[in-house]
Amino acid sequence: MNQAVQATYKIAVLKGDGIGHEIIDQAVAVLKKTAALFGVSFDFNNADVGGTAYEKHGHPLPPSTLDICRQSQAILFGAVGNPIYDTLPRHLRPEQAILGLRQHFGLFANFRPARLYPELVAASTLKPEVVSDLDILIVRELNGDVYFGQPRGIRQAVDGLFIGSKEGFDTMRYSQPEVERIAHLAFQAAQKRQGKLCSVDKANVLETSQLWRDVVIEVAKSYPNVQLEHMYVDNAAMQLIKNPKAFDVIVTGNLFGDILSDASAMLTGSIGMLASASFNEKKFGLYEPSHGSAPDIAGQNKANPLATILSAAMMLRFSFDRDDLALAIEKAVQKTLAQGLRTADIYPKNEVNACVLVGTQEMGQAVCENLSFAE
Repeated sequence: MNQAVQATYKIAVLKGDGIGHEIIDQAVAVLKKTAALFGVSFDFNNADVGGTAYEKHGHPLPPSTLDICRQSQAILFGAVGNPIYDTLPRHLRPEQAILGLRQHFGLFANFRPARLYPELVAASTLKPEVVSDLDILIVRELNGDVYFGQPRGIRQAVDGLFIGSKEGFDTMRYSQPEVERIAHLAFQAAQKRQGKLCSVDKANVLETSQLWRDVVIEVAKSYPNVQLEHMYVDNAAMQLIKNPKAFDVIVTGNLFGDILSDASAMLTGSIGMLASASFNEKKFGLYEPSHGSAPDIAGQNKANPLATILSAAMMLRFSFDRDDLALAIEKAVQKTLAQGLRTADIYPKNEVNACVLVGTQEMGQAVCENLSFAE
């Protein structure tokens, strides 16, 4: 047991909607077991978010939730969303909560590691020789691009082929400082890995992407030990499927990163395995699984909690500088998989195997039990 110096870490816990409650409960249980083993303390503070918050407070991100987040050192986030809210005005829909948190706290950097555990090679839809030993990191800019660019809206077209018809419009935009800060983080991440960085854009079509590429090239001068490559987003999507192990670190904008990171999730066997970390310049972070709220299986003990548990490990590493605790959780997850435990999303259905199909709670409990062997 690691007898580390006593420490208390304050965490805002935002379970959200759908399976968010189930997966967060398992991550919290793992953190509590970690605290008991390593002599630290976690102060968990629950707050409503998403559709749950809308029902109670009339808004997906109420002031009370923001207050709790501001008083914490990090945010552990579940998932938000449900089709029943799709008819609400956009600013009241559950998904606006996560966008609001990113804006409010300046969470401009999103790290999404896509690692294929050896035990899950059969769960990937690609051939073993293509994905075995896969370990890539996607660094996505979170505060710019078409998600936040103004102007945006729905109007009558004033030009083009269909003048007078209804049209929707959004604005893709990036400033030089926005690109610089995410590029620096990506280069620094690559320095700690294989020293390779692929910047993904669409510079052959978009002025925004041309600026992106120009700035990344300039930032690269500060990192001569990192090999920089540029790739158009359509080619990057193809290469992720064709030869994913050719990548080490990928850096890209908000829209392209959203798409590519979900594509990379399936390389790992399931999006239920994809953790993520979003943080600002002060290392204040929001940690969440990359999947959604899955209301169709909510409350059925079917969801995979491993992405959330691994997100909690990222929180320990990036926000609290406790790599020892993060490694313990990651080793416990791998041991659990090595024992053959599988939730439905990673269960190999079409072959004879020694795997055991388990639910959300059983998977979380197994990780807790294996923590004692993960030092």
